[in-house]
Amino acid sequence: MSPIRVHTISLGCPKNRVDTERMLGVLGNGLVPADSASEADLVLVNTCGFIRPAVEESVDTILGVIREAEAASPRPVIAVTGCMVSRYGAEDLSADLPEVDLWLSTRELGNWPQLVGAALGKKNLDAMGPRRLSTAPGYAYLKISEGCSHKCAFCTIPSIRGKHVSRTLDELEREARLLVEQGGVPELVLVGQDVTSYGRDLDMKDGLKHLLDRLMPIKGLKWLRLMYLYPAGLTDGLLKHLAGLGRPLLPYFDIPLQHAHPEILSAMGRPFAQDPSLVIDRVRKHFPEAALRTSFIVGYPGETDKHYKALKQFIEHTRFTNMGVFPFHQEEGTKAADLPGQVAQGVKTRRRNALMKVQEQISRERLEGLIGTRQEVLVEEPSPEWPGLHTGRVWFQAPEVDGVTYVSGPKVKPGKMVMADIEQAQSYDLVALA
Repeated sequence: MSPIRVHTISLGCPKNRVDTERMLGVLGNGLVPADSASEADLVLVNTCGFIRPAVEESVDTILGVIREAEAASPRPVIAVTGCMVSRYGAEDLSADLPEVDLWLSTRELGNWPQLVGAALGKKNLDAMGPRRLSTAPGYAYLKISEGCSHKCAFCTIPSIRGKHVSRTLDELEREARLLVEQGGVPELVLVGQDVTSYGRDLDMKDGLKHLLDRLMPIKGLKWLRLMYLYPAGLTDGLLKHLAGLGRPLLPYFDIPLQHAHPEILSAMGRPFAQDPSLVIDRVRKHFPEAALRTSFIVGYPGETDKHYKALKQFIEHTRFTNMGVFPFHQEEGTKAADLPGQVAQGVKTRRRNALMKVQEQISRERLEGLIGTRQEVLVEEPSPEWPGLHTGRVWFQAPEVDGVTYVSGPKVKPGKMVMADIEQAQSYDLVALA
């Protein structure tokens, strides 16, 4: 098969990135990355459609690709995939953007190779092949499931991605070994809409435990990180099991709490609508050294000053290692979009900024406490501006969502782990010398 020049743009979450990497793998060893649409045979835009700003970003990106592609000769095939296509449908989108050659929803994921192959005039793209990683050296995402069966009132994911569907243990172990043992990736980051639900649809009891038992012994795996852990799934039994595993499992807990007040959590339809301190205390009982990451929504319909102050006090008391705060968006098709008590945009913005200011101070204080310590750093990429300086991460910094560690020294190379002395701390980042 002749080489295919591909320009890829992957928007949204790590789960989307995995889909993009699988599609690139299907295109085979003859794939040649193209730096721009004008240099490509195929432009693949994998969209996000979770909230309105993500949709707007997707549309703006597509329009930019169209402008560049229309000026190229020959014109590349434009394929738009992912969540925005699933949410709005190819028929409506093609009416607004007729320049796009191919619309592929997430429900057609298994057929993406054949459809793209037909558009390119290639007949042998007929199966999902090995992934072609697009992340920085040193880590890869392992998507363990698709979709979500929870019914949170604000969320569009179930309507876009469908119900929760777990991949099999054998399939995941095979992919993990390929990434680590053959690909040399030292860190795997497990992702899914709810990682704690893994295996339930397969009638598997304690599915996450069984999966970790398969992955932990993989030779060469240095760090194993769990993302998207629903609080309801973090039971004493699971946490006790995790505490007994040790490395390479990191004591890093990404728990999307969304709020701290029971009234707002109940209105959200969250599977855990109790006092979130209960799950935080449970985690810290088994993992006193735990790094805790979470995300919150401010300005949910009906959120009063009382609810907001309770959230602020909870953040100040809990002192999360990493945290994100997002203003509520009225998403068409969700129950929350039509609820009474909608909060003004200005109020949402002020609340979000105030909470992030609190977190910034907490983060700086935590990081300053590490100055003078020696830490293991996973090196990622060289700095384009400072020769000899690289970006990397210590164990409590997840890729793409947390801060980074700037590291320099003679042993520093992308994809390698080095021991380094922490010399400086910023609000979210560290500076180290190996």
